[in-house]
Amino acid sequence: MRQKYSAFRLFREGLRGHKGWKPAWRDAEPKDRYDAVIIGGGGHGMATAYYLASEHGMTNIAVVEKGWIGGGNAGRNTTIIRSNYLFDESAAIYEHALKLWEGLDRKLNFNIMMSHRGVLNLAHDDGEARMLKRRVEANRLNGIDSEYLDAKQVKEFCPPIDISPDARFPIIGATLQRRGGVNRHDAVVWAYARAASALGVDIIQNCEVTDIKTEAGAVTGIETTRGTIRTPRVASVTAGHTSVIARMAGVRLPIESHPLQALVSEPIKPVMPCVTMSNAVHAYCSQSDKGELVIGAGIDAYLSYTQRGGMDTIEHQISALLCMFPQFSRLRMLRQWGGIVDVCPDASPIITKTPVKGFYINGGWGTGGWKATPGSGHVFADLVANDEPNEIAAPFTMERFYSGALVAEHGAAAVAH
Repeated sequence: MRQKYSAFRLFREGLRGHKGWKPAWRDAEPKDRYDAVIIGGGGHGMATAYYLASEHGMTNIAVVEKGWIGGGNAGRNTTIIRSNYLFDESAAIYEHALKLWEGLDRKLNFNIMMSHRGVLNLAHDDGEARMLKRRVEANRLNGIDSEYLDAKQVKEFCPPIDISPDARFPIIGATLQRRGGVNRHDAVVWAYARAASALGVDIIQNCEVTDIKTEAGAVTGIETTRGTIRTPRVASVTAGHTSVIARMAGVRLPIESHPLQALVSEPIKPVMPCVTMSNAVHAYCSQSDKGELVIGAGIDAYLSYTQRGGMDTIEHQISALLCMFPQFSRLRMLRQWGGIVDVCPDASPIITKTPVKGFYINGGWGTGGWKATPGSGHVFADLVANDEPNEIAAPFTMERFYSGALVAEHGAAAVAH
């Protein structure tokens, strides 16, 4: 059983030199056989494992991760949370996730540092304003909080922003989702890992999958750098490497992998009260609890599996940010990193079973994966357990690429992670 975290326990352990803490989860050795194996130890993979165990009673399962838990895209994103997507299908899954975010720290007994500080999507011209107002109405029809602010209201909500009419990209308004915000990515992965491990899930780190074994069109197991594991169910949740894992089972996916770069400034006193995003100037910004400005933009144009990028992208991000916040020009960049995002043709995810019986895929989230973490894990666990997608996941199966029923969210995704 996991130990309960509380303010009292923290105080007591402080008096004892913090010598009574136990490891948050078991670092398990692989067994010969499991009822299901999840490939990928990021937020989505750990959430899938937790919900399989907690809601479907599947405890003889393993999560295999080629590196360390949370060492992939989960530790390389910018942690923005929102659900103000345009289409009904997207709104349903992201709102499902946002509702799970709102009580996740209590449910998992772990401080994920959730901050519902609000998310602004800026409008710089009349066309963009019309598009954003349409999204506000679509959100409201789906029961999602959303409102449109004029420039003066934007300034009141985010005082450091520049709304002068002679700016290169003048701000004429913005949408606001007040329930949106940020959290701590490491804490989320650790929380799910701790909760899943307490329910009996084996978490196997430094275990790279090298092949998926099939027989008569069905999964029989996986080959790893730590030996063979037999299982009738394999669930891939590997973000930018989704197509690589799928190819091991003979499944081809309409996914491209691109680098996505972000950076943080040197720490400063609190100045950014919310998250701001702009598709036009192609940048977004928030402030971490440590005081760093977290800055990002869109994906790099080229295909790559590298977790780094070029200085031209960083230069673009910074110059775009200064169009909205000229005073930040005096700050220095502290560090930069890259992640690998898996992009589908319609900028929506794939949550599906495949023609290979027992092989399931959750990927293609592009730049929107982090905000979906609990919702993605919840619906994917349902698919793996029941072999059929539920109502929320059904629009995101692979069949949509044959039927033409795409969920084209390029406008709501884009740079607005």
